[in-house]
Amino acid sequence: MRIAARVSDAAATAAIEAAHAGASEREIAAVCQQAMIMAGGTFPGFGPFIRSTARLGEEHTTWSDTRLVDGDSLFLELSGCVARYHAPLGRLIHIGRAPDTTRDIAQVCEDAFEAVLGAITPGTFFRDVYAAWQNVVDRAGLAHYRRHHCGYVVGVGVPPSWTGGNKVTGLRHDSERTVKTGMSFHILSWLMGTGRGDFFVSNTVLLGENGPDVLTRTPGGVTVR
Repeated sequence: MRIAARVSDAAATAAIEAAHAGASEREIAAVCQQAMIMAGGTFPGFGPFIRSTARLGEEHTTWSDTRLVDGDSLFLELSGCVARYHAPLGRLIHIGRAPDTTRDIAQVCEDAFEAVLGAITPGTFFRDVYAAWQNVVDRAGLAHYRRHHCGYVVGVGVPPSWTGGNKVTGLRHDSERTVKTGMSFHILSWLMGTGRGDFFVSNTVLLGENGPDVLTRTPGGVTVR
């Protein structure tokens, strides 16, 4: 998982560095995939997903020939894969400039992500982990906003998935599964289409004996290219 996370970071870093006005989604994907392979990864079970402003609402779709322009957003979600183990991450990148609302909504996302880390303890119900995420969102004045989960179990995966099968075991509002030491999760703090701006950050988190460990280290925060 840790080696896969390093592959994820290499691929994400390459994709971010390749993102600029005039670059196409396809060109960014090519750089991303090359970096993934050269960093020691093999083909992942899923993605990478690379899409810009006009297709932000299309989950799990691949790149197109669209070229980025000033003011665009670029969505990246990908995973390195080593020995079939996956460590996904996701980022939202801004081209040229970020909307004025971005920093406030990014802070909500980051605070909600930290709340999830605080809630991932052995014996905690999955539903209570989700509640920790949603409570931060609610306090920010976004109580109308709901997600079907704030993350899911991840690790071994084969195409067409990085979740280990054709079912997503999610940190959902109604799940009575319990967190156990040794579990690994793709934690997503996703606020898209809120009416107050868009932001997305996700990382792979492993619950070890000393608490949760964020394996993917690509810088978060507001990134403008």
